[in-house]
Amino acid sequence: MPDRYGSWSTVYDRFAKWTELGIIETIFETLTIDADMQDLSIDSTTVDAHQHSAGAKKGLKTQKSTKL
Repeated sequence: MPDRYGSWSTVYDRFAKWTELGIIETIFETLTIDADMQDLSIDSTTVDAHQHSAGAKKGLKTQKSTKL
Protein backbone atom coordinates (compact mmCIF):
# COMPACT_ATOMS: atom_id res chain seq x y z
CA MET A 1 0.00 0.00 0.00
CA PRO A 2 1.39 3.42 -0.87
CA ASP A 3 2.77 5.42 2.06
CA ARG A 4 0.42 8.32 1.29
CA TYR A 5 -2.49 6.27 2.69
CA GLY A 6 -0.87 5.86 6.09
CA SER A 7 -0.34 2.65 8.00
CA TRP A 8 -2.31 -0.46 7.08
CA SER A 9 -4.10 -0.38 10.43
CA THR A 10 -5.32 3.19 9.81
CA VAL A 11 -6.61 2.19 6.38
CA TYR A 12 -8.33 -0.90 7.82
CA ASP A 13 -9.87 1.05 10.71
CA ARG A 14 -11.22 3.67 8.31
CA PHE A 15 -12.60 1.00 5.95
CA ALA A 16 -14.27 -0.84 8.85
CA LYS A 17 -15.84 2.38 10.15
CA TRP A 18 -17.07 3.41 6.68
CA THR A 19 -18.53 -0.06 6.16
CA GLU A 20 -20.36 0.06 9.50
CA LEU A 21 -21.76 3.52 8.75
CA GLY A 22 -22.91 2.50 5.25
CA ILE A 23 -20.55 4.91 3.52
CA ILE A 24 -18.96 2.22 1.32
CA GLU A 25 -22.40 1.08 0.12
CA THR A 26 -23.41 4.68 -0.61
CA ILE A 27 -20.23 5.20 -2.65
CA PHE A 28 -20.91 2.13 -4.80
CA GLU A 29 -24.59 3.02 -5.23
CA THR A 30 -23.59 6.51 -6.36
CA LEU A 31 -21.01 5.17 -8.80
CA THR A 32 -23.54 2.80 -10.40
CA ILE A 33 -26.25 5.43 -11.01
CA ASP A 34 -24.98 6.28 -14.49
CA ALA A 35 -22.41 3.54 -15.03
CA ASP A 36 -21.13 3.04 -18.58
CA MET A 37 -21.24 -0.70 -19.17
CA GLN A 38 -19.79 -0.49 -22.70
CA ASP A 39 -16.30 -1.59 -21.70
CA LEU A 40 -17.30 -3.94 -18.89
CA SER A 41 -15.35 -7.19 -18.82
CA ILE A 42 -14.90 -10.06 -16.44
CA ASP A 43 -11.54 -11.74 -16.21
CA SER A 44 -12.18 -15.46 -15.86
CA THR A 45 -8.66 -16.05 -14.57
CA THR A 46 -9.83 -14.79 -11.19
CA VAL A 47 -12.56 -17.41 -10.88
CA ASP A 48 -11.55 -20.30 -8.65
CA ALA A 49 -12.55 -23.81 -9.65
CA HIS A 50 -13.28 -26.62 -7.25
CA GLN A 51 -10.33 -28.94 -6.72
CA HIS A 52 -12.22 -31.83 -8.34
CA SER A 53 -13.13 -29.89 -11.48
CA ALA A 54 -9.87 -30.80 -13.20
CA GLY A 55 -9.38 -34.42 -14.11
CA ALA A 56 -12.53 -35.78 -12.51
CA LYS A 57 -14.21 -38.73 -14.17
CA LYS A 58 -17.46 -37.91 -15.97
CA GLY A 59 -20.81 -39.39 -15.04
CA LEU A 60 -22.35 -40.74 -11.89
CA LYS A 61 -21.20 -43.91 -10.26
CA THR A 62 -24.05 -46.32 -9.63
CA GLN A 63 -24.02 -49.48 -7.64
CA LYS A 64 -25.03 -52.64 -9.44
CA SER A 65 -28.00 -54.18 -7.80
CA THR A 66 -27.90 -57.88 -7.08
CA LYS A 67 -31.12 -59.82 -6.77
CA LEU A 68 -31.14 -62.69 -4.36
